[in-house]
Amino acid sequence: MINKAAIKRKITKFTTTLVLMILMFGLCFLILQPLLNKISVSLMAERDLYDSTIVAVPKHFTTENYSIAYQLMDYTNSFMTTFSVAMAVSVLQVCSCLVVGYGIARYDFPLKKFWFAMLILMIVVPQQTYSAALQLWFRNFDIFGIFRLLTGSTLDLTGTVAPVLMLAGTCTGLKCGLYVYLFRQYFRNIPKDIEEAAYIDGCGTLRTLFSIMLPDAIPLASSCFLFSFVWQWTDNYFTTLLMKSANLLPARLNGIASTLISYMSPVRPSLTYQNAISATGTILLLVPIIIVYLVAQKKFVQSLSATAVKM
Repeated sequence: MINKAAIKRKITKFTTTLVLMILMFGLCFLILQPLLNKISVSLMAERDLYDSTIVAVPKHFTTENYSIAYQLMDYTNSFMTTFSVAMAVSVLQVCSCLVVGYGIARYDFPLKKFWFAMLILMIVVPQQTYSAALQLWFRNFDIFGIFRLLTGSTLDLTGTVAPVLMLAGTCTGLKCGLYVYLFRQYFRNIPKDIEEAAYIDGCGTLRTLFSIMLPDAIPLASSCFLFSFVWQWTDNYFTTLLMKSANLLPARLNGIASTLISYMSPVRPSLTYQNAISATGTILLLVPIIIVYLVAQKKFVQSLSATAVKM
């Protein structure tokens, strides 16, 4: 006798799986299609760019675009500068956000709710809304009038790496509000018995944090570090605003079209070819991030899973 209920369950399961596969395929296509298109354009010779019969696969395969983009972006020097800045900012952000998130989660202090509301505002309010004030602050940097008193003028920190490092170290940098919130949510769900046992054994506050609490928070810290590194690596707005003409990959990519025009002078390259070189530069910018993800993929997925379960 045919079990109609079992058949119905199998049909329902098959239909659900099929719909999920279609949705996942569509989502992956939306994410990967622009990247695949840039890869295709970057491997085309210039004459292929004007051939209407070519859609994705180039007829004349070439890597010359990568050579030109590499040279225009001063890739070696820009890579080292960008890597150093991104690494330093990521480490400072994770350390500062870890301490602040732990403090908000575990301790009571005056105006705690007010400062937590300010933290939420850091997440909600776009940083572009106060970018002008931020630039003016670092252009006329002073601490309680001390520098003006001693030297007669304020300090101009714009054009140096100091503003970005100071923002990261004081937990006010790019996306720091999000990291603090994640750490706060994580620590507030850990039983206080663990800390009390550490205090009984003679551990102080900092030793309890770094020796007892931090090992459990490493998955979240790893996730925050990777997010911070990626966002800082691709950030062009604030690094250009505060560091001006810093030799960073996003800034180089942003001006690659004008650099190409000077490079090919007196011949002016077509807009199509400029876009092709720009697409090639984008691939060169993303390659290190893709490599980082491939290397840290397993750890990253485990970190997100562990964090989700803990939170």
